[in-house]
Amino acid sequence: MILRLRANSMKLKIREATPDDGETIASYNMRLAEETEGRTLPQDIIGPGVAAILSDPGKGRYWVAEVEGQVIGQIMVTYEWSDWRNGNLWWIQSVYVHSDFRRQGVYSSLFRHIKSLARADDSVRGLRLYVESGNKRAQQTYKALGMIDPNYRVMETIFGASKC
Repeated sequence: MILRLRANSMKLKIREATPDDGETIASYNMRLAEETEGRTLPQDIIGPGVAAILSDPGKGRYWVAEVEGQVIGQIMVTYEWSDWRNGNLWWIQSVYVHSDFRRQGVYSSLFRHIKSLARADDSVRGLRLYVESGNKRAQQTYKALGMIDPNYRVMETIFGASKC
């Protein structure tokens, strides 16, 4: 997928991530956690976590947005089986766009790419994501792309040494 960014004339390419993208993705995930939640992710956990997905598509998949060979954004999908729908819901996670390229359509392009792949797969019933309740800008973007608030609240119990 190639398009022109609104703010400039650079070509944006969306492609599936490869193991060579792992270091950049891990770095972006660390920035994402710091920017959105004020959390510091341990490199010795996030690096292998990203590598695990890149080597096993059954865990999830990453796609990256690049300009002139440089990765400027990313999106990850993991899977949830829905017995109610007899199919998968794709959970969008680890969304990050480099600060120099925000508000230029990069995330929208990543989202539309994922949505087109999901619609083309008969086993996929929909897309979901979670967003920090205070992140109003992201919520506006998601709504503008046709997502709705289904009135669910995410609750969790995290296990493990990092508790991230």
